[in-house]
Amino acid sequence: QVKLVESGGGLVQPGGSLRLSCAAFGLTVGTRDMRWYRQAPGKEREFVASISTTGNLIKYADSVKGRFAVSKDSASNQAYLQMNNLKPEDTAVYYCSTTYALNNYWGQGTQVTVSS
Repeated sequence: QVKLVESGGGLVQPGGSLRLSCAAFGLTVGTRDMRWYRQAPGKEREFVASISTTGNLIKYADSVKGRFAVSKDSASNQAYLQMNNLKPEDTAVYYCSTTYALNNYWGQGTQVTVSS
């Protein structure tokens, strides 16, 4: 059974940092594209970042370029999203996602709140 579990969210002041983790079960992150999305209150879910199967192709939304870094680790079977210089507009529920056997899988999300 495939399952994704995010963690690492919380309350942080503007300019602060957080690292989100996405633990994968039932699949190996090293063989999958891994993606991060977020959804702010009253807004649609939006793409944040992705890392390809090999890790050679990484993409970011323009709004997070230069501040966020996506990675994954086969040993721990987790994907990560390092978020630096956080802004109030980064406040959202963050989700990791992947595609396996033609199905899209999502975690339950982790809340990130950026506020002073």
